[in-house]
Amino acid sequence: MNNPATDAGRLALMLGALRLPTITRVWPALAETADREGWPAARFLSALTEHEIADRARRRVERHLADARLPPGKSLDSFDFNLVPMVSRAHVMALAANDGWLDKGRHILCFGPPGSGKSHLAAGLGHALVENGFRVLFTRTTDLVQRLQLARQALALEAAIARLDKYHLLILDDLAYVHKSQAETSVLFELIAARYERRSMLITANQPFKDWNNVFPDPAMTVAAIDRLVHHSVIFEMNVESYRRRAAQGRKPKPVPTSPEPAMPVAP
Repeated sequence: MNNPATDAGRLALMLGALRLPTITRVWPALAETADREGWPAARFLSALTEHEIADRARRRVERHLADARLPPGKSLDSFDFNLVPMVSRAHVMALAANDGWLDKGRHILCFGPPGSGKSHLAAGLGHALVENGFRVLFTRTTDLVQRLQLARQALALEAAIARLDKYHLLILDDLAYVHKSQAETSVLFELIAARYERRSMLITANQPFKDWNNVFPDPAMTVAAIDRLVHHSVIFEMNVESYRRRAAQGRKPKPVPTSPEPAMPVAP
């Protein structure tokens, strides 16, 4: 004669061996409901597996959010598009849903003065993409460059760059703060070249392209880096007054005067 308690204990052990923690947790309550309402076996099994799949997806998002190292509190919900009128909410939401740009290894470039919301927008996009199942890494450009320099010294630069391939989007914040040295900019260029048309990057920078000779000491390297980044890219020019300055002074935003530059086309 079957013993229900023994059967339940054996089932818990087998579910643990199969690494089905959610089913282990929910099956007793679902079994009671199924017995009470006369569910067919297929409906019971379907309900159990739906719980397991949903919980796995939730745990995966939690792991990927922790791995992404996104700054806290910087979501698209908290980003005030009214203060940056040159950035289209509809366009950003399409990017957040991945309208195909990640699949093609395209880039996003955000330019603007300090405090204009570049990092917030980048982090918000990263958070939305993780929620939609993509892998993202947010890092200060200087921090990543230092890691790659150490990898080069250990003769492991190629492997270090290859490990970054697991991220569909690499967010490099504050590109302009990279020091103008051959050692730093060469590893940054190798990263840009390695991801070209393969994996996407989102780069924020205070300086427009015409000032990137302050980042890359070699003019030829500057041209080559810009060429690879601009090809198939989306560019946001966020020329507004600093969020932080406005908050401190309690004033409404006003545009930051900038010298006009030729519009950079978005390649198809």
